[in-house]
Amino acid sequence: MNLKCLVVNLTLLCSGALSLQSALAAGDSQLDPDNTIYKRMVTQGPATPFIETLYKCPVTVGNHRLSSVGKITATDGTVIIVPAETALQKGLGPRSVDLYSECAQITPKNTSEVSAKDAPIVVVDPDGEVITGYIVADNYYEMWVNGKLVSVDNTPYTPFNSAIVKFKVKRPYTMAFLLVDWDEHLGLGMEQFPVPVTDKTSQWYPGDGGLIAKFSDGTVTDSSWKAQTFYIAPLNDPSEVIEKGNVHDTPLKGRVHPFAKKPDCKDQCFAIHYPIPANWQTRRFNDLNWPRAWEYTDEDIGVNSLPAYTRYPELFSGARWIWTQNLVLDNVVIVRKTVR
Repeated sequence: MNLKCLVVNLTLLCSGALSLQSALAAGDSQLDPDNTIYKRMVTQGPATPFIETLYKCPVTVGNHRLSSVGKITATDGTVIIVPAETALQKGLGPRSVDLYSECAQITPKNTSEVSAKDAPIVVVDPDGEVITGYIVADNYYEMWVNGKLVSVDNTPYTPFNSAIVKFKVKRPYTMAFLLVDWDEHLGLGMEQFPVPVTDKTSQWYPGDGGLIAKFSDGTVTDSSWKAQTFYIAPLNDPSEVIEKGNVHDTPLKGRVHPFAKKPDCKDQCFAIHYPIPANWQTRRFNDLNWPRAWEYTDEDIGVNSLPAYTRYPELFSGARWIWTQNLVLDNVVIVRKTVR
């Protein structure tokens, strides 16, 4: 190991130790233990759809995809809902307030035309401060604060939208997002791309995810958040997922387009799933051993021409796109941040 690597590794070790020390000092020693057994569950081939779509756009748009939901049985007999079991599917929580939505025909031209004054306030703590946030997720998000559901993405797949959220809370508080990169080939982690379909469209394309958010108290998405993956696909073989402690990684597959390796297994591809822990939404859930989020650029995410995001640079200034370590293969992700 050269001197530079030694310094970097010591810096990371020290920062991790300090983070743990400060967390314990702040009372996180009273966190509920995470008793989840993160055993891998392996599936192969497509899932069986049981919901045609969770949302239908009421107007005609150029890139509307059905948000189907399916079931698939793993090799150990576990029945898994794919791409994920969501609050939207269950009919829970307040629907997101549109910052930009082609389906709702809310399309402000720039930040000066945006107003959050009519967004309802979700009360977590009656004696807290009111915080306003702006969110873009690729594709679906649901947002929880201290275990209370405060916003559910009203457009789970496409066209791409962005949202406004307002909530009342006092510090310290914990935000938790369930994020889903939706797939058209349910259980296989793939979609058709691009849409509308043409002769050059890839019928078996691994999509990618992403979340960016900024809040009025100064909180932004960045690598200080925790991020864990629970559904990894498409894979030629389950052995492509390597587990190192709480890290579920695919180091040989490439992490972003165009470097991600596209498998040729089509409807015979494998997927790896992990059980989502109970109470992941709450402040007391212990995420201290989860990996940190990875930061990505606009180019990595492919949003340079996405009006739901690019029209409002002031609203997202200082925030970073985040996901787990593989932007392409990690399809269901939970990210968390405790704001002190």
